[in-house]
Amino acid sequence: MVKSKQLRKEAALKAGDRSGGRRVVATNRRARHNYTILDTYEAGLVLQGTEVKALREGQASLADAFATIDDGEAWLRNLHIPEYNLGTWTNHAPRRNRKLLLHRKEIDNLVGKIRDGNLTLVPLSLYFSDGRVKVELALARGKAAHDKRQDIAKRDADREISREMGRRAKGKL
Repeated sequence: MVKSKQLRKEAALKAGDRSGGRRVVATNRRARHNYTILDTYEAGLVLQGTEVKALREGQASLADAFATIDDGEAWLRNLHIPEYNLGTWTNHAPRRNRKLLLHRKEIDNLVGKIRDGNLTLVPLSLYFSDGRVKVELALARGKAAHDKRQDIAKRDADREISREMGRRAKGKL
């Protein structure tokens, strides 16, 4: 078992994947702007063959995606994986619901937190890890408009401070 994992890592490195077996396919950049991230989880995905081939080409969009837990199973909804170019009649539906692979304890823990605290599950990134497709899920709380404005103002102030520190370090006042 350990030997096969090592062989997969070596094959990934030979194929040009220099990130230690992790190659990001898609990220949800708006998630950190619209939500306060409380906790993150890594989950596997149940996919069809043409979906994996489309992901290997780097095609996916997490823009409208979200996760739900129905009847003790976790599902990823609205993830857009376009049809595989070289696929035939066996191609997948681009926006079908995809099952998430999580441990039972994690699912039970998430159900309790979502019910209690007005929280949601948001996918942050979709990536290959050792040849398998994984999703980074975040347990998140939605931000109000004033919170978003405060975050933008803080980021701008930090950027201005770092610029000024760089100028002072170079001796340009």
